[in-house]
Amino acid sequence: MAQQHLDPTEPLAGPAPTGDTLAGYLRAQATEFLRALRLHRENGSGANGAEGSVEAARALRRSARRISASLHTFQSLLDTDWCEGMRPELAWVSGTLALEHAYTARLERLLSALHRLSGSTAMPAQPAGAAEADVVAGSRAAGAAPVPTRAAPRDAGLRTPPASPPERGNLTVGAAKAGALLDRQLTLARTRAHSTALQALGSSRFHAIADKVAVLASEVPLTPAAATADLRPLATAAKDRLTDAVAALPLITAGHPYNAAALIHGLSPDTVPHPQDAPWHQVRLLLRLHRYAREAVSGPKGNTVVDLRLLSAGQALNRHRDASEAAAAAAQAARTPRIAPATAYALGVLHADQRHEVEAARFAFQQAWQKEAVSTR
Repeated sequence: MAQQHLDPTEPLAGPAPTGDTLAGYLRAQATEFLRALRLHRENGSGANGAEGSVEAARALRRSARRISASLHTFQSLLDTDWCEGMRPELAWVSGTLALEHAYTARLERLLSALHRLSGSTAMPAQPAGAAEADVVAGSRAAGAAPVPTRAAPRDAGLRTPPASPPERGNLTVGAAKAGALLDRQLTLARTRAHSTALQALGSSRFHAIADKVAVLASEVPLTPAAATADLRPLATAAKDRLTDAVAALPLITAGHPYNAAALIHGLSPDTVPHPQDAPWHQVRLLLRLHRYAREAVSGPKGNTVVDLRLLSAGQALNRHRDASEAAAAAAQAARTPRIAPATAYALGVLHADQRHEVEAARFAFQQAWQKEAVSTR
């Protein structure tokens, strides 16, 4: 049943959530981390273990993010040195495990956009040697070693390599070569991310983090004041930081779809991330901190209150990040030396399309954020 303005961070009648509530939440998340780690180790080398390991890696990332976020929001109630030592390590785990999935999703997004922009339902057949012609030529022109042919990782402990491309339809040669170039570049990046993640999970650094999380599952380093401290003011502070960051966004502009503001600086020679996107990415991180603070205040299991407004806003910001990174990948591919003009043109169209997707995501966020808060249990 829907309820209006239901927010666990707001003062309500009844006992206030204290350090014990936070400790229970952290213990629950640490237990989830250890359970996911055990599942990953059990499934990593089995015949059907790839899919289970993918889900286990996702669970590791989820619990690592929630623990790290809680250490950030409620640091004043926890041992400072311990928090400062744990947070960057948990961020390293989450970031390392996320890369392979990010590259795979980015490739799928860009190839799907090429199909849509070309009016094709499937990726076209790539003429023999077309991919190698563009990629190898660019590598030689840049003085780099030729790009190796694609091969599936020998250890599929994190993700099953994508299946063979589907039957291909009719696309222009430029779009076909652009798709092949992106396929090779992002598949190579995904394979390297896969190997990096496997090495990370077997490293002494990761084992040290796992040992600390195991201790956290039974003993949370709370300060003496945490026993009587109310969690809600700290959670409200996280909410206020989010509100302030959203207030600084150009929501009036974002309220007009297809205004092309996201295309500004699109022809800049600078290869750093798009300057307009940083405030939106920051809001996405603050929104996540706010959501996790709500979970912590709600109790060990968290998620007892689901704010549909926050959910929709978060999904829009996720699409914003994905489109922004996909646009950057298309622009980077277009900088490959000595590619054919038709290939560069197709990549330019693809870049513009993804920047318009960025604009659409900003519009969707604006629409979601300005709705009346409605929550459900």
